[in-house]
Amino acid sequence: MVRSIGWPIRRLPPGYFTLVMATGIVSIASSLLGMPRTAWSLFSINILAYVLLWLLTLVRVAIYPDRIFCDLRSYYRGPGFLTIVAATCILGSQFILLANAYQAALGCWIVGIALWILILYALFAAIATKQDKPGAQIVLHGNWLLPVVSTQSVAVLASLLAPIFPAWSKVLLFTAFCLFLLGGMLYIIFITLIFQRLLLVPVTPAELTPYHWVDLGAVAITVLAGSLIAQSASSLAFLQQLLPFLLGMTYLFWITATWWLPLLVVLGIWRHLVRRYPIRYEPRYWDIVFPLGMYTASTLKLAEASHIPLEPISRTLIYVALAAWTFTFLGLLYHVAGRAYWVRSIWSQHSRAEKRMGRPE
Repeated sequence: MVRSIGWPIRRLPPGYFTLVMATGIVSIASSLLGMPRTAWSLFSINILAYVLLWLLTLVRVAIYPDRIFCDLRSYYRGPGFLTIVAATCILGSQFILLANAYQAALGCWIVGIALWILILYALFAAIATKQDKPGAQIVLHGNWLLPVVSTQSVAVLASLLAPIFPAWSKVLLFTAFCLFLLGGMLYIIFITLIFQRLLLVPVTPAELTPYHWVDLGAVAITVLAGSLIAQSASSLAFLQQLLPFLLGMTYLFWITATWWLPLLVVLGIWRHLVRRYPIRYEPRYWDIVFPLGMYTASTLKLAEASHIPLEPISRTLIYVALAAWTFTFLGLLYHVAGRAYWVRSIWSQHSRAEKRMGRPE
């Protein structure tokens, strides 16, 4: 009985914190575009989701530590642990932009960078020391861009904290700039391998999962990090000298993100309409919501940093992002309701069995 009910926790995907990432960035984009009620509603949901997912994760660590270790060494599930880092930092960004809760945001950044160091190096060390390695053609997918997303999420929060804590502004901006460069390098490395697989290896509808939307999400959050650092460049002398380079790289990443968006839509149409792959809720669908919200927010911030009128793009896409969030959240509620019904059925069967055996309930 206990084992049956505990099975969902045992199999909880490490990447479920994408729910917090997606909700957080759509909330931030809504706030930036003058939709405070929507932003605050999503912020409230996000805090609850973050706390609940941490509780489930800690229970899983306590009861199934072997599964945690196996997931960390998995090419498919291992990178998902980095969603904890990105979720923490995006929630910290919400604390700044929506609630002016600066101490809470600083706490999120400290936790985020500590988790980033711990999980990133543990992941790469665990994978590097594996002896039974499959070929890169089999295992590389968009999930492997989560090292980029987590790195840039720490950079984004550091750049938002810099003006708030003047004593530490130079350290925070320097850290943000270094992480921006590191995340950009990691994106170039991993996207080359992922794109090679898309072009040279046959891909089935089942393999063309929503993880590929992280191809867009990872480069979009890189744009956001670069834009925020550029807006604060006047605070640091060497950043002023590098501002043309910084904006040039940021625009390079932005046009890459813009190129990915229609391609991913076309691939989704091929998967679901042409090849008729069924649409049913799974945690990976939050990987579609997150890039849409991130592209919306990053385009708006790039427009502010470079004084180029890109705002109409963001004002249009925010409704697409909100619609995607709504449908995915309704799918989550339906999934949870079905899981609750399954648990009640298991408990009812257990109770009837106890009665037949003459045992008290």
